[in-house]
Amino acid sequence: MQIYLPIAEVSVNAFLLLGLGGLVGVLSGMFGVGGGFLMTPLLFFIGIPPAVAVATEANQIVASSFSGALAHLRRRTVDLRMGTVLLIGGLIGAALGVQIFNALKAIGQVDLLVRLSYVVFLGIVGGLMFLESLRALRRSKVSGAKPTRRKHGLAHSLPFKMRFRTSGLYISVIPPIIVGVLVGILAAIMGVGGGFIMVPAMIYILGMPTKVVVGTSLFQIIFVTGFTTLLHATTNFTVDII
Repeated sequence: MQIYLPIAEVSVNAFLLLGLGGLVGVLSGMFGVGGGFLMTPLLFFIGIPPAVAVATEANQIVASSFSGALAHLRRRTVDLRMGTVLLIGGLIGAALGVQIFNALKAIGQVDLLVRLSYVVFLGIVGGLMFLESLRALRRSKVSGAKPTRRKHGLAHSLPFKMRFRTSGLYISVIPPIIVGVLVGILAAIMGVGGGFIMVPAMIYILGMPTKVVVGTSLFQIIFVTGFTTLLHATTNFTVDII
């Protein structure tokens, strides 16, 4: 069944969009990502203009992340205090990212920015995670024991420390805010929740336990992508409601 998307000015198969949305929902609940890093490029391939794909996918991530976050809240695996600190940085980053997006859209370079951002960031993150996997395999062969997470790092040495009881951490709020800003910028420019960067950063930079990382990531993604959607809808008019 074909449906017409007025903002994107294309017709697409409704069942194809439903299937893609279902896949994103599964990824959101399992891994703490909004799924935008997968959905937005797929929207490019089916003919949606990048500017519309980015703004509209941010809207869809709100729904998929909300259902996933509710499940983790029931299991008490969401660090609300950490999520709030990340959210503060995320809102700042989203506002900055939309301004960058608008400036490049005005000079006709936003499509190039979006595509280059996907190539660069997904390539870097994928490469780093691959190297980490190789190191983990090497450690397991040598010692036969599970790798232990680093106990002290940059987040522990900086000022403005705060206690995060759910995560069992007493660290500076500066690194979480910086991570949040970066994720907010990515949400505005790439149409992603930022979980593919947020989750590794929460584990390896902030030192959070894996069991609370997924739920906490989803919690902040809801508000950052919701804010991003509102900014795109009111400044760019590129959110296709249908």
